[in-house]
Amino acid sequence: MILLVMVHLVAAVGVIFGGWSWSGLALAIGVYYVRMVVVTAGYHRYFSHRAFRTSRVFQFLLAVASQSAAQSDVLWWASHHRWHHRHSDTPLDLHSVKQQGFWHAHLGWILSDKWKADLKVVPDLAKYPELRFLSRPGISFLPSAVLGLAFLVIGGVHGLVWGFMVSTVLLWHGSFAINSLTHMFGSRRYATKDNSRNHWLLAIITTGEGWHNNHHHYPSAANQGFFWWELDMTYLVLRCLAKVGLIWDLQRPPAAVLAGPLVADENQAELDRVA
Repeated sequence: MILLVMVHLVAAVGVIFGGWSWSGLALAIGVYYVRMVVVTAGYHRYFSHRAFRTSRVFQFLLAVASQSAAQSDVLWWASHHRWHHRHSDTPLDLHSVKQQGFWHAHLGWILSDKWKADLKVVPDLAKYPELRFLSRPGISFLPSAVLGLAFLVIGGVHGLVWGFMVSTVLLWHGSFAINSLTHMFGSRRYATKDNSRNHWLLAIITTGEGWHNNHHHYPSAANQGFFWWELDMTYLVLRCLAKVGLIWDLQRPPAAVLAGPLVADENQAELDRVA
């Protein structure tokens, strides 16, 4: 909680007293998108859902890069996210708009101390000592601290404020929007047991995560945009990494999964039938 408040405060004070900067905004947005791809590819699609395979060395590098987003360690992130999928939109869900309302789903849940990393949920990850090391207190936020220091050294206060602080605030709220907004706005293609929805704008903002109903229908897919018109920038990056051999065995939804079960909406079903 202290870190969350501090980064928001420093970002706001830095922008107010340092003055508005279009180049700073461009830097923040550019860095945001790079970091969002890392979060979605690392924390989410690999560590939470094992949607592709990679080497142990690249796994460690992916963990370090993911933790530079200042969203805690990969064991914590993956364990709470797997729990969310098991109990989505039920009373046991950590961040359900349906159960606790928008603000708790978006931000309140992370400010509480109800969730501690449960290694029983992530035994496939907890067996690696290097990942357990990264989850230790004082170590988990070291990658983000090093990234912030790098922006300060390379770009001075301007680089620290816009490149790290502002981009981190944007990154947090972009990530949190998947917990909240994609369970409120958009269309439902698949008849999942939760209220997950697809939204094209949120998919652009979150490099593909906005195809949330697709994702809840088949969580283990490396692609969340199931059809060619559903832009998924993270998946495009994953395909590039696969071409150079850094990752492999990218999981895709089979035809039977794409076929349904569909939401009982004649217009949506017809669109999917034609597609």
